[in-house]
Amino acid sequence: MSGTVVAPQPAHASDLDAIDALRRSLEDWMAETGLVQWPRGSLPRERIAAQLAGGEWWVVRDAEVGVAGSLRLLRVDPDFWGDDATPAVYVHGLMVDRRRAGTGLGRALLDWSLERARAAGVDVLRLDCRTTNPALRAYYEGYGFTAVGVRDFATFSATLLQMPVDGRPTSS
Repeated sequence: MSGTVVAPQPAHASDLDAIDALRRSLEDWMAETGLVQWPRGSLPRERIAAQLAGGEWWVVRDAEVGVAGSLRLLRVDPDFWGDDATPAVYVHGLMVDRRRAGTGLGRALLDWSLERARAAGVDVLRLDCRTTNPALRAYYEGYGFTAVGVRDFATFSATLLQMPVDGRPTSS
């Protein structure tokens, strides 16, 4: 795992502007660099607000950039994983401010998510990425996730990835 240690805090309604700005900046960066993960406007501000109200967002702050990283943690994810009843924690919206890219913050957020999954007593940690983003898939597989399926939507397909929280291999 990474050498960087983080202690994300629950996000509050007051973090809406910062989370929305971070998402927009990453959408712009992806569009400019040709990465196909989050098209511009793919997560409306109103949806972020609703997710915040549901207690889904966590943030890492630093004095220079404010919200340097964030992610959502879910206990169910029917949109991507259907009716799967496997005890799991799902990571969504993992974001690192580009000024913190390469610092290990993304891996530290995954480390923290894995610890949260262990504490929750679930079997697996799960996430997804678009099939059009092989670099992100490779990043997640390099961390220890295994691709276990694909979910097709009207406008994109997502690779479903998971990893065991106790070190044993998992199957789909």
